[in-house]
Amino acid sequence: MKGKFITVEGIEGVGKTTNIGFIHKLLSDAGKDVVLTREPGGTPLGEAIRGLLLDPQYKGMDPDCELQLMFAARAEHLARVIRPAVEAGQWVLCDRFTDATYAYQGGGRGLDTDKITALEQLVQEDFRPDLTLLLDVPVEIGLERASNRSTPDRFEQEQVEFFERVRQAYLEMARTHDGRYRVIDASQPLEAVQRQLASVFRSQLKA
Repeated sequence: MKGKFITVEGIEGVGKTTNIGFIHKLLSDAGKDVVLTREPGGTPLGEAIRGLLLDPQYKGMDPDCELQLMFAARAEHLARVIRPAVEAGQWVLCDRFTDATYAYQGGGRGLDTDKITALEQLVQEDFRPDLTLLLDVPVEIGLERASNRSTPDRFEQEQVEFFERVRQAYLEMARTHDGRYRVIDASQPLEAVQRQLASVFRSQLKA
């Protein structure tokens, strides 16, 4: 039996790291063999590309270069980690995936989404997540939370307007892919956020 591929999306400061840990425990307690991974990254080559993408010294990177680096890392990630794990019956829990490319490079950078769709088809063929969780907060809340962390990376140094476009792109995807998406109000206290997540996974684990 194949496993499932679950992605967690959202702008900076939505609490992905904390809540992915919570989801991992939920699934593990339910007896699932869970692989935790992230994008960009997930493999040694992917992590090297991640370093280039996040390094502030490359501020002003050409958006098409950025887009192709994202998919280069993704191709390796799919081949080495994601596809083999799902085929082996494991549940893969991934911090961001291609929807982040539509949100950040499409919405944020303003790239033609036809370019993203062409690369998505080339790299993934018909492979898509089984479930996508969008942790959603207003941009000002997310950025305030993120400002309390370490030195901002290349993306975190963007202006508020950039993140507004990213958030709206995510919400539009949630509207148009509502069979796959679950939107979680991550502006609530952590306990309330995790109640929402637990409710989603109760139905997933019965499926």
